[in-house]
Amino acid sequence: MVDVRNPFYSTAYRVQLRLCGNKQGASSSRKNKNVANMSRDTCPELHFAGTRFFVCVIFSLLAATVGSYAAFSQFHSLSDTSSPCNKMVLEIAKGATEFNLPIIRANRKLIASENGGLHNPSVLTFNPDWGTEQEQEASKIFNYPSISDIQKPENEEDIAFMSVLELGALIRTKQITSEELTRIFLKRLKRYNPALEAVVTYTDELAYQQAKEADELLAQGKYLGPLHGIPYGLKDIIAVPQYKTTWGSTTFKNQVLNTEAWVYKRLKSAGAVLVAKLVSGSLAYDDIWFGGRTRNPWNIEEFSTGSSAGPAACTSAGMLPFAIGSETAGSMTYPGARCGVTALRPTFGTVGRTGVMSISESLDKLGPFCRSAADCTIVLDAIQGKDPDDLSSRDFPFADPFSVDITKLTVGYLEDAEMEVVQVLAEKGIKMVPFKLNYTVDSVQGILNFTMDVDMLAHFDEWQRSGKDDVYEAQDQWPVELRRSRIITAVDYMQAQRARGKLIREVKESFTVDAFIGNVTDWEKVCLGNLVGLPVIVVPAGFKNISNPPPSGSRRRTTITTGIYAPPKHDHIALALAIAYQSVTDHHKQRPPIDNLGPNDIIPNPPTVTIPPRILHL
Repeated sequence: MVDVRNPFYSTAYRVQLRLCGNKQGASSSRKNKNVANMSRDTCPELHFAGTRFFVCVIFSLLAATVGSYAAFSQFHSLSDTSSPCNKMVLEIAKGATEFNLPIIRANRKLIASENGGLHNPSVLTFNPDWGTEQEQEASKIFNYPSISDIQKPENEEDIAFMSVLELGALIRTKQITSEELTRIFLKRLKRYNPALEAVVTYTDELAYQQAKEADELLAQGKYLGPLHGIPYGLKDIIAVPQYKTTWGSTTFKNQVLNTEAWVYKRLKSAGAVLVAKLVSGSLAYDDIWFGGRTRNPWNIEEFSTGSSAGPAACTSAGMLPFAIGSETAGSMTYPGARCGVTALRPTFGTVGRTGVMSISESLDKLGPFCRSAADCTIVLDAIQGKDPDDLSSRDFPFADPFSVDITKLTVGYLEDAEMEVVQVLAEKGIKMVPFKLNYTVDSVQGILNFTMDVDMLAHFDEWQRSGKDDVYEAQDQWPVELRRSRIITAVDYMQAQRARGKLIREVKESFTVDAFIGNVTDWEKVCLGNLVGLPVIVVPAGFKNISNPPPSGSRRRTTITTGIYAPPKHDHIALALAIAYQSVTDHHKQRPPIDNLGPNDIIPNPPTVTIPPRILHL
């Protein structure tokens, strides 16, 4: 029996009246109106006292469970007249009951049983440094392998699938100009983009200007390094002056940010040539954006996953030599694995994020998609370093990945590791041992969701309050998560961060190898790696047949990949191991069958097999 005089009852009653009494601003049109039964909609009048009482009982119990009157004050304020009227009340209750509350309880129990009110290191200002060794001086320029006797292919297709090192050698020896390369890659982008839906904006004018400058510098005897004159693309959450930075969202599709992202500045100073802004899933979530949905070049019937959909697809298809993507939770590892490209998610803080859309200040990272681990090393060398306007960035003294003595390493492999990779590395003289990470935190995914969703809501609070999420491209993604985040109190957010600190300490203690190999798309490892700040490189490891081939056969394939993980600030170890593996394998050199799918196999439009969006809450 609920006492109607209970202040929680009266608060819930007032919130219910505020939310359902004003229909002004309700959305009348929406693409995904009933997705997951969680979409915003005009509230019906609650005509019966019993219905009112039922809603109030829900909120009374919810308030008592969460234990915070402040949470309902927050509901009261979010339901002001600037907010559209909808079923937010029931959505919040449903989300809290099914997702938030069990994780809140788990975090409370974990932290309370650990040390009560004693000091807990905060991770709100996140630094993945384990403090186990002294800083060592290291050269900022790695010792790149020399390439001799390379000849320019006659076929543009062959040129398009050359590595950055090989293309750089062609430019350095003046067998090809940057302007010619730029023309080749812009041509490929425009040829294949209608099928892949991977490009947002072509930067032709800027590209030819930068290519001309690169050629002129070389004519003067000034060579800026292996990225001199090399075309590339940026995920469209990275700002470039005078060009749209859409964040993949209908709301921001005409946005121009007249600021230079730090990573763009670094690449420009290295002589690289920007030819396109590439698809980000809307607001850096999955592969759905305002212009469509990006596809996987290896099996164009599938979607690419995301949110770094464009960088992964374009690199895989030979539309670009490399591209820059980002990850908060799986946005590089998932599309990298799906599209079969080599991708490096570096240690948190390695690459500055000034001028980049933010989801979570303690989780967001930038990294390269390339054709090989050697190319990833070259790009990392150009973009790493301290960004003065990003307080989380660091100038890590990475050792040279090309100079690591891998025979002195001990590398673990998890139960889900690709054993072919383990065998190849063992044959290279590396000590390979079975391995398992041990930790007691049982809600790793919950900690990440709390951190990411609340941080995202803080960034896009006004966007969500004003009802702009009504036109979001996938109603079962950010709109649901941000509304659900409204129930998370400040105390419970902090408890999640304390649980994260415990996780970091436990992973550090159990990391008894120099690196380990495991499934790169396993959601538990995706969450753990991002919370702890582990670098990982996605490595192509083979192919298997697609699940539904046409009767006459197809050249389409499902890619097999693995992940090589290292401790924070040891990206050079992961890179060195990937370089060693790729030195004796050619999976990363294969070309997806965009032009020639096989006899009687055609590109379905629309796709007949859809891959659902990444599910963040299982």
